[in-house]
Amino acid sequence: MASSTASPIENPEAAEKKKARQEKIFSKINATSGWLDALGFSWITPLLKIAAGDDTKEQLIELRRVLIIPLTGIILFLVAWGALAPKVTTSLGTIPGPMAVWEQALNLWDDHVRERAKADAFFERQAVRNEQLIAAGKAHKVKHRKYTGKPTYIDQIFTSLFTVGLGFIIATAIAIPLGIASGLSKAVNGAINPLIQIFKPVSPLAWLPIVTMIVSAAYANPTSFLPKSLVVSAVTVTLCSLWPTLINTALGVASVDKDLMNVGRVLQLPTYKTVTKLVLPSSLPLIFTGLRLSLGVGWMVLIAAEMLAQNPGLGKFVWDEFQNGSSQSLAKIIVAVLTIGIIGFMLDRVMYTLQQAFTFSSNR
Repeated sequence: MASSTASPIENPEAAEKKKARQEKIFSKINATSGWLDALGFSWITPLLKIAAGDDTKEQLIELRRVLIIPLTGIILFLVAWGALAPKVTTSLGTIPGPMAVWEQALNLWDDHVRERAKADAFFERQAVRNEQLIAAGKAHKVKHRKYTGKPTYIDQIFTSLFTVGLGFIIATAIAIPLGIASGLSKAVNGAINPLIQIFKPVSPLAWLPIVTMIVSAAYANPTSFLPKSLVVSAVTVTLCSLWPTLINTALGVASVDKDLMNVGRVLQLPTYKTVTKLVLPSSLPLIFTGLRLSLGVGWMVLIAAEMLAQNPGLGKFVWDEFQNGSSQSLAKIIVAVLTIGIIGFMLDRVMYTLQQAFTFSSNR
């Protein structure tokens, strides 16, 4: 009898502890769901909640929305692609289907691995030769040469990322200060607004000849780290991508609460403290929106710039394959197109994650 009377008291306590544990787990899941969504892994959240004991039916509905429906769209696209591609004939043959494109993607990776093996062998031979010269007392004949093999597809991806990163950093360094000045001063805004409206719609194809001539004249002694073609592409990216950041920064600064600015004036804060303590924290969401737009524009502009400037990168790869005209060229071009799209998506996710990190308090 003693045990039967104790159980009604113990069971509620155990249930209460279990409920508290579940609430703690759900709290942690909800805390990480924002980051998972920012990184493009929002489908993990329903799975975690199901594993934690949440309502299975409700979470399956959410899982269908964030995972099953997008996967269905991708599968339908691949099926349509595979069915319709062989029916379209071009000067390079029929449009390759998904399997042919995947095969060329693997071939490009194998080419990269082989080229890296050749580079490693070259540096190994060079190191052995230099050691032999030093041992023979001929240290003055020691030479360190660079490997001059062709850039692989993977190398060109990293070249494009470096180029767009350089152009984006320059654009950000120009656009944010100008945007802050424009948002704080009506005179500055009135002075630069006509220039924004004139230059914002200009195509990168129009900028490229001007940039090429200026860089050729001003950058007379290029380094191996920053060749002229890369600088031309980066500056073209800068000229085309700074406008969204500039406009959104100016809008964000101009939208700062006037009462907050009046508090700064009452406290007689110096300008740099007003900007860093009041203006920037309030306008960060719009600034990051501009940065995301600028990076997307810069990535699109880069491909055209690389094609015309002949800077090693994905744009030049596409152009070279088009000029090559082999039976595999079209599949390789499609590989490049998909790569450009995937990298563009990943760059946007990175910027969105940074936005979530730096504007956390405003999103609570």
